[in-house]
Amino acid sequence: MKNKAVKTIYVNFKTRLFSLGIKQNRLAQRLGIDEAHLSRIINGYRTPTPPIRAKAAELLQCDSDWLFEETSLEE
Repeated sequence: MKNKAVKTIYVNFKTRLFSLGIKQNRLAQRLGIDEAHLSRIINGYRTPTPPIRAKAAELLQCDSDWLFEETSLEE
């Protein structure tokens, strides 16, 4: 039996973007990072730095801990 890899995604982040109608590319621009980098953060391939976490929470008007609450998925 193969061991399955587990990755972390930020479901609340995706949900918040959708509920506010904010496009990922627009948020990335406001965060000062490229869209691919933001996508990798949201989808669990990169860990956001504390300044990115704080700025994203500010821009999305929510709590940073809630926004970056981890959800684990088996790949």
